[in-house]
Amino acid sequence: MGQTDITGKKPLVGIIMGSDSDWKVMKDAADFFKLFHIPYECTIVSAHRTPKRMMEYATSAHTRGLKVVIAGAGGAAHLPGMIASITPLPVIGVPVKSSNSLDGWDSILSILQMPNGVPVATVALNASKNAAILAMQILGTADDAILQQCIQYKHSLEEEVMKKIEHFTGA
Repeated sequence: MGQTDITGKKPLVGIIMGSDSDWKVMKDAADFFKLFHIPYECTIVSAHRTPKRMMEYATSAHTRGLKVVIAGAGGAAHLPGMIASITPLPVIGVPVKSSNSLDGWDSILSILQMPNGVPVATVALNASKNAAILAMQILGTADDAILQQCIQYKHSLEEEVMKKIEHFTGA
């Protein structure tokens, strides 16, 4: 905790996961941030196996300069909600379909069904890239350079579809 990312800049986003087995899903968020040069940190924080570490991470995140936390978890998926109950930062939960999962529904519902007062933004099952996009949009509300990246990214999505339409209708 408190490390800098590969760009040498202080991280703005924390990517955390309950287990190293979640990395295959959470890597998409890290890859997205690398593409847009958004500094992030990434670590394992288990709500059940390392509760003291989880408390320390959640209570110190904002003082270390983080602006958003993305928390991925499978199974009972308590990590995003527990982090949200402690930190003043927005938390985006990524439900992860794990080996002991009920097709991911246990994770989805654990993250989605938070009580009033403890919100967690929830993306689709295994959709850490969407969590990264949402985090970039949140950061863009206070950083014009990141906002411009959001606008460019949205434009690139439109261009990609338009190229596919041209190819499809020309076939």
